[in-house]
Amino acid sequence: MITDKLENIDIYSNIPKVAKDFIKKLNIDIKSGRIVLSDDIYANIETYTTKMISDGKFEAHNKYIDIQILLSGCELIYYTDKSELSVNVPYDEEKDIAFYSQSVSKYPCIKLDGLNFVMLFPHEAHAPQICDRSPLEVKKVVLKIKI
Repeated sequence: MITDKLENIDIYSNIPKVAKDFIKKLNIDIKSGRIVLSDDIYANIETYTTKMISDGKFEAHNKYIDIQILLSGCELIYYTDKSELSVNVPYDEEKDIAFYSQSVSKYPCIKLDGLNFVMLFPHEAHAPQICDRSPLEVKKVVLKIKI
């Protein structure tokens, strides 16, 4: 996992230029939906209400790296190595996702606040969309980079 300020995005040589250029141009007015940046990179823009920690679920992907950025609001993302977890919903090849059964509350988290990003790799399970104090509407971009 990598987490850093958005202003430092250029120092990460493992992030493709097309993704960095997209990130640098992001603003709150971007429309929700899927934006294809290349054959191997796309972005999902979504608006939702964060949920209580008791509703959090770990997920992991095999084919894509996630770069998650908030455009408005804040949320917590809990994380751990997926080898520490028990599968609840087996991996779905088509959707590139598996879900895990452990409660997220005993694991570490990071706070996305619109000034930072998190980059999550396939071995890292994560439970996104968790509220900091109380549920809040947020707007988020998730870049998916094929490995």
